[in-house]
Amino acid sequence: MSNVIQLTNVSKKYMKQSALKDISLTLPIGKIIGIVGENGSGKSTLLKLISGLAHPTNGKVTVNGETANRRISKVVAYLSELDSFYSIFTVSEAMDFQASQYTDFNLTKAEEIMKFMQLEPHIKIKNISKGNRARLKIMLTLAREVPYILMDEPLSGLDPMVRESIVKGMISYVDLEYQTLIMTSHEIAEIESLLDCFIAIKDGSLLRMTDVDELHELEGLGITEWMKKTYV
Repeated sequence: MSNVIQLTNVSKKYMKQSALKDISLTLPIGKIIGIVGENGSGKSTLLKLISGLAHPTNGKVTVNGETANRRISKVVAYLSELDSFYSIFTVSEAMDFQASQYTDFNLTKAEEIMKFMQLEPHIKIKNISKGNRARLKIMLTLAREVPYILMDEPLSGLDPMVRESIVKGMISYVDLEYQTLIMTSHEIAEIESLLDCFIAIKDGSLLRMTDVDELHELEGLGITEWMKKTYV
């Protein structure tokens, strides 16, 4: 069984609105991949298809050779842009609940990330700030020991003053020997140095998938500069 995410001629429509149009991609293990594009370009839809939370209208999405559906969560951890935990839980109770749902959830690792994120274990989620809820989502996602980690706007809600340190710390909890991290972010400049490659989407269509080093070396551009030239 090959350790890859494969999209073959994938399109997705919501009613009459096209979210993705005929996208084919192969994403290997052991990479940090950014998905970039304007608001409404289809970035979040792409992650939902890979996680099995949405199904393509046409085409096929496979993860490690299996068709992506809700059962694919056994090898995929997904961080939604929306809050997806019970607000009456404390931080510690949210960790215990996650451990009850996923056998791969590493409580020891979760506690380590919790300390790094400066989260208090006994505070109820409903009483913590938006920024700390963002930290909590990151912690609950990274503590899962699965091959694929998908993060939809993980920096959303974080104070700009702490984003850089959290991003660097966040990556330290990803084992690139066997894990792939795929994330969307509006804060491209803050994550570009971490990315091995990026996928650019515009109006639901794939514009480009390129190694970041190749973009730098052959075109002398960063991702942000390339986007300013391309998204006009």
